[in-house]
Amino acid sequence: MSEGFKLEIVNPESSFLLKEGVSEVVVPAFEGDMGILKDHISIISFLKPGLVKVFEGTNEEIFYVDDGIVEFKNNCLSILTSNIFNIKKMDKNIVRDALAKAEQETKKNDISDQNKYLIDQKIEVLKNLTLN
Repeated sequence: MSEGFKLEIVNPESSFLLKEGVSEVVVPAFEGDMGILKDHISIISFLKPGLVKVFEGTNEEIFYVDDGIVEFKNNCLSILTSNIFNIKKMDKNIVRDALAKAEQETKKNDISDQNKYLIDQKIEVLKNLTLN
């Protein structure tokens, strides 16, 4: 019997990541960070800007996502996102550019409360990434 579950992360360009035997994934859901383990109940949720942490035994990979949808069903976790990158392979200049763009977005007069909330989340995460 398998010790973990299947993980698939898809972005508009391709299947970004496909792994078997994942022991835990933590996703930045709207309800808060959500840890998913093998045999978790079926769930569908929206993602907010934040970090996806993937655990395989003692190995950990961390990815940044802007948004997306997460679904867990039959020990298969699917993450659909418009923008994702590996924290270890990130270009600090791209992060700084994304941060500057997000900060400009908050200055728009016609921004909705929901968009303001999401942009503020994005700014907080990106600032933490630039400090590391």
